[in-house]
Amino acid sequence: MVLSQQLTPGMTLSLRKKLFRVDSVIKVTADKGQPFIKTTLRDLTNEKPTEKNFKLGEELVEVTLDERVLEYLYLEGKNYLFLDIRKLEQVFVSPEVIGESANFLKEGIELNATFYGDTIFALELPQFLELMVAKTEPASEVNALSNALKKAVLETGATIEVPPFIETGDVIKVDTRSKEYIQRV
Repeated sequence: MVLSQQLTPGMTLSLRKKLFRVDSVIKVTADKGQPFIKTTLRDLTNEKPTEKNFKLGEELVEVTLDERVLEYLYLEGKNYLFLDIRKLEQVFVSPEVIGESANFLKEGIELNATFYGDTIFALELPQFLELMVAKTEPASEVNALSNALKKAVLETGATIEVPPFIETGDVIKVDTRSKEYIQRV
């Protein structure tokens, strides 16, 4: 338990059987009426922000999230199968949790996962991955003298833009957060 005036950004709370991360906290003292704590909370299931006010001294349930490293194995049916490195257990993750990160999943990639009990709330890819180019537009279609970019399909199925000198079979470094080409490896 934690009191409302002890809230700080980054804490995780359980309210109405849902988990919220505290994004901001402000103590409001009005001329008339009781002071209160105004917060911006982010729902961990859908990442939507919401504002919530608490009375001073109100008791809230703080929860601790568990960070674990998972290794991607393969897609099984509609779910993704991972191996929990520490516990050596298989973990199934739904496509809703993975989201657009699925475009960069490759066998053997290790991701950071946020758990509450046995429920996964978030997966975080490494910022940079080295991936092979599976297909690119022909160089003749792109003016090699300009700074034009061409589309490339990576081995994972993701499509990004690359410089004209990148060819099929090249291994490139990709920023998974911005989905941009960094360099040829």
